[in-house]
Parts: sequence; structure tokens; C-alpha cells
Amino acid sequence: MDLVPAPRHTEHADGFLELGDGFGIEAGPGTQDTARLLRATLGAATGLALPPKKGDEHDVLHLSVRPGLDAEEYRLVVAPHGVHIQGGSPAGVFWGAQTLCQLLGADAFRRAPLPGRTWRLPLTEIRDAPRFRWRGLMLDVARHFMPKDGVLRYLDLLAAHKLNVFHFHLTDDQGWRIEIRKYPRLTEAGSWRARTKFGHRASPLWDEKPHGGYYTQDDIREIVAYAAERHITVVPEIDVPGHSQAAIAAYPELGNTDVVTASDEVGTALSVWDTWGINPNVLAPTDNTLRFYEGVFEEVLELFPSEFVHVGGDECLKDQWRQSPTAQERIRELGLKDEDELQAWFIGHFDKWLTARGRRLIGWDEILEGGLAEGAAVSSWRGYAGGIAAARAGHDVVMCPEQHVYLDHRQDPGADEPVPIGYVRTLEDVYRFEPVPPELTPEEARHVLGAQANVWTEVMEDRSRVDYQTFPRLAAFAEVAWSALPAPAERDFADFERRMTSHYGRLDALGVAYRPPTGPRPWQRRPGVLGRPIDGPPPNR
Repeated sequence: MDLVPAPRHTEHADGFLELGDGFGIEAGPGTQDTARLLRATLGAATGLALPPKKGDEHDVLHLSVRPGLDAEEYRLVVAPHGVHIQGGSPAGVFWGAQTLCQLLGADAFRRAPLPGRTWRLPLTEIRDAPRFRWRGLMLDVARHFMPKDGVLRYLDLLAAHKLNVFHFHLTDDQGWRIEIRKYPRLTEAGSWRARTKFGHRASPLWDEKPHGGYYTQDDIREIVAYAAERHITVVPEIDVPGHSQAAIAAYPELGNTDVVTASDEVGTALSVWDTWGINPNVLAPTDNTLRFYEGVFEEVLELFPSEFVHVGGDECLKDQWRQSPTAQERIRELGLKDEDELQAWFIGHFDKWLTARGRRLIGWDEILEGGLAEGAAVSSWRGYAGGIAAARAGHDVVMCPEQHVYLDHRQDPGADEPVPIGYVRTLEDVYRFEPVPPELTPEEARHVLGAQANVWTEVMEDRSRVDYQTFPRLAAFAEVAWSALPAPAERDFADFERRMTSHYGRLDALGVAYRPPTGPRPWQRRPGVLGRPIDGPPPNR
């Protein structure tokens, strides 16, 4: 059956159930959305109408929520006269439906039926449930904007791989991508840059076209609703206090206007940043900045119903704060020790603000520095250490170490890899990623909510480049996050590779421009574009 991710338990019988024109769907309470999506997607691929039918008829797909199963658990039975999918909640039913589509073969992922195609399901029983509640993908649309239709497409791809969190990186130095009605210049001025560095920041090449775009609030509502239909939670990220030059370009008073140097031009006419790296221009720790971002987050909360709101918190260079009389006065006023504690105060303010509104703050592991805000969760990206420290302190953690699941890192040491960045992270490397460090006790390990793969788009100028870096490695990550795998060294990568042979056909049907196992196709290469490869194996921590 070659399912990806691998289910927990399968039993096979001889024979098949053939789907004909009379095959229909019985949608029990809570399953109507899944039935509607199957009619739209599977119906388009097969040409079958899949009309509503009653449960006592033959050739019926029965969808039902069954008490006693865990929320995302499902059972799928293909019998000689029909199919049953039972889930512990509507989400469980939906994940079972994704497995059903895989059982039908790669052509079930097309948008129109192929002539003469017959549709058969192997007689089988599958019992399955995810290992983690947080199975995420972070997509950076700030460095290179992805139009709305591309975002919706990625939500479909997440759903097909049973991933349930879409971390939406909406703001950074290089662009502000979400409409905030209270502050229109964030998108009028902050969503466009004059040109873009092509390749790594040391590259001499530039794309001289303006680049940008943003999502209107109605676009965001559509994206969130589309995700919810697929049982995916959208977690927005609004970066503070670093990675904020686009906001400062739109509203200069947000910056450290009392610090002026020849290199950063703060207080004059900063523009949206056009290159990559860690930017020295950070938000000023003033009451005006706090009130401004409270206004931003008020609109964000109206648009995103997610439990968590991501506030960034990473790579905040503090040189400007050290030089700023205003920042130093704030440190003295608050009785803080240093600039690290000033950042902790900044993050802590929004932790309390979000908590008061029934939400939870999550940030990159730098928010540990200077003291972690009470109730905050951590995205552990610089390795495992931050996640281990947070879990031991009783904070929830999402494991996304760059050495293992940063999909912008190169997939092979070959010279043909397009714009090679970071360590070599092969399909097998991602498959052997383990989200729960062995150093944690069982009680501490319960704070690991799950795992996330991150796709940073500095050197991904379009959708095809994002596809190339993300796939097929996202399929390996999805199995790590969903399936009950053994320890990394004991995982059967040969079996996963065998199943991927079928899965490549599904990706082909979905139009995914993945990296082939044999290496990049000629049009996927970027000869002469400078990258930043790092030799040797990545550090384990």
C-alpha cells in the first residue's frame, strides 16, 4: 500500500472493492466537511459523483465520529461491500480520508479523471493515530512573498501529509505581509522593497525588480478558513523586537531614533531591507512601541483564532540598545541587569497581554535569554538545548532544530544543488530526526508538543524553489511527526524509500516540483549563484 506517513497497524485481506458510478458517501454528524471535500477533490480525480447514500446500502463510504477514540485517531475498514472511516473527532475522520485517497493510487490526486481509469481499494483494515499534537511547517513569506493561491496549495500539501500546524511567518526586515487597518503604511510602504539580493548575502548578484505583496484581511480570513476545513491551525508570527526593519521603514518612530551611525541610518530614511542576514535595526523599547504592537496584535487576534501567537524574539542584536540613552533609561527604570533582560521584559509584556486575552505566546528559543516569560512556549531552533532547558523549566516546546529540519539547508553536497545553504540534510537525515531528546525525563518530555520543519525563503525566489527545498523531505518529516517510529538508528529507511517510490507519483500528480532522488533537473539548478554551504556533519545539539 506504500502509505506515507506509515500507519500504526494494518491488516490485509485478499481482494479489492471496485468503485463505480453508484458509490456514495454517508456523512455522520460532524463529518459533513470531509464528505464535501472528498466530493470536490476525489470526485474531480475519479469522475465519480459520490452522492449521499444511506448506511444500509452497498457501495457506501461511511464517515462517523466514534466516542472512545482519541481526537485524531481513526479506523479505516475496506470491506467487500463498502468502506468505513471512524474517527475520534472530525479531525480523525479527515485524516482517515487522506489515507483513503492514498489507497486509491497517485491518480486520485489529479484534478480530472484519466480516460479508462478504474478505481479499486484493497481490502484492508487500518488503525492509526499521531504521535504528536503539533505537526508543523513554518513557511516564510516575508523574504519572498507567496501569493494567496500558493499558500492555499501548501495547506493542501500539509493536509495530504497529515500535518496540522501552519506557522505563517508574516513579517521581517524584508517585508510586512499582513494588512493592519490601524497602520496602513505597514503595507503601503513596508510590503515592498526596491530590489532583492539573489543568492546568499555575499553574492554580488541582484534582482533589480521591486518585490513584495501582502495579504488583505479578507485573504487572511480565507486562508484561516481553508486551513480549518483541513483541520490545520494557522499560527501567525509577528516578529518583535528584532527582524523589524520593514515596520521601522513604515513608521520610523518605532526605531531607536536617538542612535544615529553611518552604517544604519536610524532616524533617517530606512527602507525595507533588500539583503539577508541579521539586521542591527531593532524596535525601541518604548511605550509608544508597545502601544503600536498592541494595536497590531489586536487585529491579528481578530483574524487568527489559534491558541498560540508567535512573536519571534530571535536574532535581536542589542548594539542599538547599548548606545541608546532611551533604552538605557528604560533598563534603569525597570531595575534590569542588562539588555538581555530588557528583551525578556519586552517579550514578557506581550506574554501577559496575550494571556489576558486567552491566548498563549510562543517564540524562538532566544526568549529564554534574560528569563522566560511565564506561560510562554518555545520553538527550539538553534538545536535541542533551548528546548531541553524550557521543558525542564515546565514550559511547552516545539522542536525545530536547524541542524535537522531547516529545509532551506542543502540536500546533497553536489555542485549542482541550487544556492547551497547550510549543512547537508538528506532525506535520510530528516527521517532519522528525533523530536524528543533522550535527556528529558518522561515528565519533562510531556512538554514537547511536537515538531516543526522550517522553510526560510531568502534564496527561494518562487514557488518551484520552495517545492524543491521542501519536498521530498517534508514527507520524511511528516512520518517522524505522525508515526510511532523506533529510535533513529533503528528506523527502516530502506522501507521508507520503497514507499516513497509510490509517493513520488502522488507528488507528480499534485504538481510538486520536488528534488528527484537522482539530483536536480537542469532547470532546478542555479549555476553561478553564491550560497553558504557548511562542511561536515552538523552539531548534534
